Amino acid sequence: MRPLLRVVRGEPTDEEVAALVAVVAARSVAAEAVRPARPRSAWATAARASRPVLTAAPGAWVGSARPH
Repeated sequence: MRPLLRVVRGEPTDEEVAALVAVVAARSVAAEAVRPARPRSAWATAARASRPVLTAAPGAWVGSARPH
């Protein structure tokens, strides 16, 4: 696995590396917060979960198309 960061010049102290990692992590979290949310599919809406369960019975198919 490749390292995320690599020092190419100088010899940073542990505190300097920790500060750099903190800044990169904070920016990553901030970038995630700004990313627009994907629109939810109508199949995943809460309204679908609240619909009554259809049971198998003679004529039950008629109720499957009725709005609730």
